[in-house]
Amino acid sequence: MTALAPLLALALMVAPPPPSDAAPFEIPSSGPVTAGSMETSEILTPRFRIVHTPRAKGAAEYLKRDIESVRDDIAKLLGRDWPGVTEIRVGFGREEYEALALPGGRPPSWAIALAYPGKNIVLVEAHSLVNGEGPLTLRHELVHAALGQFGSVWPHWFQEGLAQELTGERKWHVQQVATLTRAVTQDRVFFFEDLTEHFPRFPDDVEIAYAQSVAFVEFLRDRHGSFAFQRLIERVSQGDSFEKAFGVAFYLPLSMEEDAFRRELPKRYPWWPLLLSGGTLVWIGTSGLVVLAFIRRRRAVRELRAEQLRVETLHEAAKSLLGHTAANEDLSWEPELTDGPWVINIVQFHVPLSLRERVRVRG
Repeated sequence: MTALAPLLALALMVAPPPPSDAAPFEIPSSGPVTAGSMETSEILTPRFRIVHTPRAKGAAEYLKRDIESVRDDIAKLLGRDWPGVTEIRVGFGREEYEALALPGGRPPSWAIALAYPGKNIVLVEAHSLVNGEGPLTLRHELVHAALGQFGSVWPHWFQEGLAQELTGERKWHVQQVATLTRAVTQDRVFFFEDLTEHFPRFPDDVEIAYAQSVAFVEFLRDRHGSFAFQRLIERVSQGDSFEKAFGVAFYLPLSMEEDAFRRELPKRYPWWPLLLSGGTLVWIGTSGLVVLAFIRRRRAVRELRAEQLRVETLHEAAKSLLGHTAANEDLSWEPELTDGPWVINIVQFHVPLSLRERVRVRG
């Protein structure tokens, strides 16, 4: 779960398509179809219908102020606006949020926003609109809703990769770089055909799938520019399959672009960023400091013991010499003050000059 933390913080998700044998879903004109019974009201803008509960009215009013300009920004990035009126459902708290979901599936416990691309519906929890990631969350889900109006053949990796690239939510993210570096080093990069219908179940694999999807979209954008994506969307909206539209838009088959991307990965994501993830760099630095401190401590102990031995030797020499000196012997000489150790000064204060000369001779 730790490796998935940045992904869960954004809490972005696309609702899976209904089973093939499910009954056709239609939104009645009398009100929204929801998973639970819930009183709702509507706020209308030119291209949005904001459905909210009484407790989420404040969040809905807040959303109304900027939602049209947000759509303009996304339409500019995509090269066109998407058709239809997009419905945004806003519930206050987890219970209301889940009750406003479409019938047939409960939102995952970690998701605070959910898109139904084929229905042009976005579901959000009221608190997410005013937290730090709120604007990114909403833009991400609106990209999903937009793609759903241009066609139904989008691979899952492309939906998630394009949404992340257009919102910039993982651009230069350290965890993103570390995830791809680990995937490349451990040979765990997925083939995109395995990410067409859905992403893997295990958290670590999901994180790799998200990371490589946005990295591939970024790779394509660097090589071909934004206009290639606009051509791709146009061809899909005209009825082409994704693979055919991709070849027309990028002038190369998807398989060839994927091969070029996989060859480029080791250069783009070398091993050293692993030192920046998971506290590894801090651990290495701390270990180095501990070793350095140990070495310096050992050196200081050796120097201290050598000094103690020297002082003890001087003490013994002083005691031996003073034992042969009369207690009332004239000691009126002026001592020579030095900056040496305190024991040497004591010897100079109390040992007669003649005895000091003998010490020098014996030494």
